[in-house]
Amino acid sequence: MYGAGLRLAECLRLRVQDVDLEAKQILARDGKGFKDRITMLPEAVKQPLADHLERVKHMHARDLADGYGRVDLPGALARKYPRAVWEWRWQHVFPQEHRWENPRTGEQGRHQMDESLIQRAVKAAVQSAGLAKHATRHTLRHSFATHLLEDGYDIRTIQELLGHKDVKTT
Repeated sequence: MYGAGLRLAECLRLRVQDVDLEAKQILARDGKGFKDRITMLPEAVKQPLADHLERVKHMHARDLADGYGRVDLPGALARKYPRAVWEWRWQHVFPQEHRWENPRTGEQGRHQMDESLIQRAVKAAVQSAGLAKHATRHTLRHSFATHLLEDGYDIRTIQELLGHKDVKTT
């Protein structure tokens, strides 16, 4: 979230196809105002994220072998591409640990990780670090913008990376 300036929901909605490790870019879909934007993927995050995706890919392969591996698709995509619900590229980058089950059909799959898990992890990290200032997951986004500004990025570029409509917000 810090390295790409992502909002919590944007981070959790990421699909495998939204992450381009080679180009070091992330496509944040349906951000505030239902807009998509491209933001950066820092070099420091590239390898840990690649390792994470490899673990998620193995989990997905196990789910498929067990007859599951589904994911909910946005909008009408599931009707348009009925087999896409099992495709690797549509899987969540940060899936839930446990599969969901549709009691009517018996279908199982994975949703994105729950927001509360991230909120608790950030709270624990803030306490562990002994920070005197109040800090939340959104503080990471503010810090992203501040550090870009301190590194000489112009305000318009930062505005674009954050997905702000108005530069005053930035």
